[in-house]
Amino acid sequence: MLKYILIALLLALAALLLFAASRPDTFSVARSLRVQAPADRVFALIANMPASQRWNPFMKKDPAVKLTFSGPESGPGATCDFDGNNEVGAGRVTITSVSVPTEVSMTLDMTKPMQAHNAVVFTLQAEGDGTRVTWAMNGAQPYLGKLVGVIFNMDKMVGGEFDKGLADLKALAEAS
Repeated sequence: MLKYILIALLLALAALLLFAASRPDTFSVARSLRVQAPADRVFALIANMPASQRWNPFMKKDPAVKLTFSGPESGPGATCDFDGNNEVGAGRVTITSVSVPTEVSMTLDMTKPMQAHNAVVFTLQAEGDGTRVTWAMNGAQPYLGKLVGVIFNMDKMVGGEFDKGLADLKALAEAS
């Protein structure tokens, strides 16, 4: 009987590993929210690296996170190195390009808890007397990421954080 249980467990594990291998090699997460503020006001809270940390949901997971800013404060080349607890990890965010006031593109290079190199894009579109803000991230999904994605819904986890950040961005922009 024990032999059959072990065989069943091994087959289930093999099926899980094969299923993970069949998952896409890239991932994409995006969330959007309407902000009752002009695009230039919202843009300033995204394109300015120190200001963006005021609403960044990932930095709020560790009140003692170490932040080091370099380059210009705003726009291309603005950089924030971060080193935090296990929930935050460590890495660097760099603004790579901007189109005032409609888009901010960044790279996110994680070093802890695992290596990752992702593209992050914020797009801002006029919507009535407000602005529709979309926060999107995409990147390569190595096998370990695929395996974790089978067990945990990464879109829901990361997207949930994007939702929190967009809500805080909205509150700041609307209060200005």
